[in-house]
Amino acid sequence: MGEVIHTARIRLVQKKRPFRDAYIEGFEEPLHFGTHGGYAKYYGVKDSEPMPTTIDHVISALAG
Repeated sequence: MGEVIHTARIRLVQKKRPFRDAYIEGFEEPLHFGTHGGYAKYYGVKDSEPMPTTIDHVISALAG
């Protein structure tokens, strides 16, 4: 087995669903998660600023 090079320490704060913040150790500002487009329609979110979803962040990380 390989050597552990990092352990991610992340605290999630659930706001009004489906909004949440992720506080990642070593970073001052949290990542903000929300909805946009079809996701907002699915979750019934109206009149809110479009924000990246958790899946947007996952796909961006995997594609990078």
